[in-house]
Parts: sequence; C-alpha cells; structure tokens
Amino acid sequence: MQATTLLPRTSDLFTQGLEQQAGAALLRFGAARPRPTDRISWSGDGAVAWLDAPRGHVWSVGEPTAAAGLLLRAAHQLPDTVREFTGPRGAEELLGRHLPVTDQVPWIFRWTLDEPSVHPAEERVVTLDETHHDELLAFLSEHSPEYSTGPGSADVSLWAGIRDTDGRLLACGALSSLRDNGAPLMASVATDAAQRGQGLGAALTSWLTRYAVRRYGFCTLWQLADNAPADRLYTRLGYCNEDPCVAARINGR
Repeated sequence: MQATTLLPRTSDLFTQGLEQQAGAALLRFGAARPRPTDRISWSGDGAVAWLDAPRGHVWSVGEPTAAAGLLLRAAHQLPDTVREFTGPRGAEELLGRHLPVTDQVPWIFRWTLDEPSVHPAEERVVTLDETHHDELLAFLSEHSPEYSTGPGSADVSLWAGIRDTDGRLLACGALSSLRDNGAPLMASVATDAAQRGQGLGAALTSWLTRYAVRRYGFCTLWQLADNAPADRLYTRLGYCNEDPCVAARINGR
C-alpha cells in the first residue's frame, strides 16, 4: 500500500462494476452515476473512493486492502481536507499502520427493494410537519440523544410519528437522503423509553420503508453493528445485511 503526493484527479467510480457486487451497496445507492463535475474520486484494482468535501469525509467500498490504499492516498493528497472516512470493515486496521486512526465505529449499510409485510400498528402512523419540529426535537433529545438527523434538516423529506390517545408522541422517524444523489435514507427512528417492546418502532419503520419503496423503488439505512434488536428488526423487514463498514477519524485532522 503506497501513498502518492500527485494531485488527485477525478476517477470514474463505475468502470469496475463494483456497484453490482456484494459489499458495495454504498456505491450502488450512495454515489450519483452521472459524475458530478466537482467530485474528486480515486480508483484502484478492487476498490473506489470519493470525497464529500464539505465534511472532509472520504467514502470507500471494495476489497479492504485496496480501499485502505485509496484512503491513504486521499489523506496524503488532501491533508488539509480529509479528516474522516467510511470504508469496508478491516480497512481501518490497514490504514492505521500508516496514519493515526481514532473514534472507530462499526456500521452496516442496509437496503431493501421490497415492501415489508404490513405491521398491524401502521394504521397509527401520522405524518408530521414543520409545526411539530420543536416537539420532535424535545422527543429526540430525551429518548434518542445521539440522533443522526434533526428537525429542520434540509435533507429530510418526511417526518412521521405515532401518538397515544391523548396526542402524546410515542415514536418518530424521518425519511432523509444520502448526500451525493438524494437516495432515500431512513433516519432518527426513536421510541419513548417507557413504551419500548410494544412494536411501535417496528410499525413506524415498516411504514417508512413502504413509503420509500413505493416512491423511490428502494430504501436504505445505517445500523450500528452491535445493535442486536435493530438487526433483528431490519432483517424481518427484508433489509439486506452484506455491507459491513467502519467510520473513523484520522487523528489530528
């Protein structure tokens, strides 16, 4: 694995057909096939990587050794830009032999093309709008303080929730989008801590999945690798589990 200090040039992410292979769904669903004119990307034998410049984040898919090589190249070519990355599981250890890698978080990028079976409680799901943003923020802050997407985010196209008979919010979730191409991404699904185990999260997740599949033809989401209840739920809903990833920071950047 060798680094280069040559200026980066835009590479075509799709010449190798990686997007059709298992473990590369993040490329298939997350990178726009028409090459954006300002996208900086890298390609190697068995891996590709592309830069999310506003975040200083490099995304990569493919064989871990090849992906780690591209991440190293990106970090050396753009030392003032690249601060963090997401890559195939194992790439972080290889990259860590050359650069200090910290704050590692294992994820699974999951996706489905199919509508799930209808959950009985889906009839309780209601859509929420901007007038509910303060309520959503308070709910997420209490019941899911590490939520990924908040009310008012420009990436969110829809908020949905479930209420009790008194109108109190019991669960919520959003349909957001992947940054590069706007693909539907389920996010910030949360349930009242006192109401968990009653299937409210399952109903809301099923409803959001169905909405996305009917409107866009598929739905995607990020799952923490060690979240066993979420793993069981998403498997029941038909989400594929073949894309183990890791996100991390390059220390000092």
